[in-house]
Amino acid sequence: MTRRLEEPDYRRRLLHEMVRIRRFEEKCAELYSATKIRGFLHLYIGEEAGAVGIMQALQPEDAVVATYREHGHALARGISARALMAEMFGKVEGCCRGRGGSMHIFDAATRFYGGNAIVGGGLPLAAGLALADKMEGRDRVTACFFGEGAIAEGEFHESMNLAALWQLPVLFCCENNLYAMGTALRRSESETNLAVKAAAYDVPSWAVDGMDVAAVVEAAERAATAVRAGGGPYFLECRTYRFRAHSMYDPELYRAKQEVEEWKKRDPIATWMATLEAAGEIDAATLQRMDADVAAEIDDAIAFAEAGTLEPVADLERFVFSERGSE
Repeated sequence: MTRRLEEPDYRRRLLHEMVRIRRFEEKCAELYSATKIRGFLHLYIGEEAGAVGIMQALQPEDAVVATYREHGHALARGISARALMAEMFGKVEGCCRGRGGSMHIFDAATRFYGGNAIVGGGLPLAAGLALADKMEGRDRVTACFFGEGAIAEGEFHESMNLAALWQLPVLFCCENNLYAMGTALRRSESETNLAVKAAAYDVPSWAVDGMDVAAVVEAAERAATAVRAGGGPYFLECRTYRFRAHSMYDPELYRAKQEVEEWKKRDPIATWMATLEAAGEIDAATLQRMDADVAAEIDDAIAFAEAGTLEPVADLERFVFSERGSE
């Protein structure tokens, strides 16, 4: 166990971050149903241990590349709930001026480079960021999150191959929730042990219980330390599960409700909370304060977003490149 995981304050912070993500996502589902949030919405509920655990291994100068299910990654990386919620509302005060929305979160200050709506689309970007760092001699890691569905895409194989050939400082983080959109892993991959597939590119690879935040912290710190020391790319398969449908439009006809309920028994928040309670590190009063603090932060973010500004139509061509020389 890493030394930090022995510290009660640190262990409580991990719980706080997971609760924060869960409550933010639950509120987003409510706001979507109330038509306050438009477009597509992919919730991270059930997978919180992955984002929270892996972010512990990163430094501020490192880069993060995520998927379209990225609200949890963005919060764990340090993007404020206010900026994130305003972006969801399509307001100018959002981290992308409201132009990105749920699937295209970007924030240069925290080196958060998406939010990428294309399956596997972030993999080449991560390789490019890592190549730039290596050429400049910078001691950085690029963490690239993607779902198991991306492993069927050419970008995965090209990016893994180049990262291995050029020994790029990339931490590949596969969040395997067993269903790429609506296709079960066993129906799309002949080899379902994804760490084995990644190892074929001569990349150190291992699987970790993605429902156990402590296990993810340990695996991520071990991998990131090796990458930072010049060990080239590493691959982590976080075996996890999403408790909600693929998106708010998904009727979820491809998996049994009983299966979902069985996975909910391994809820990363509930199991970590039970661990802390058993160790005498948290009590009912502490949990109540934590929930109240998180609720206040999210309520503040919603109020901030609702009071935000819609971009004027006159700015429609702003930030858009054209041969006419638009700004």
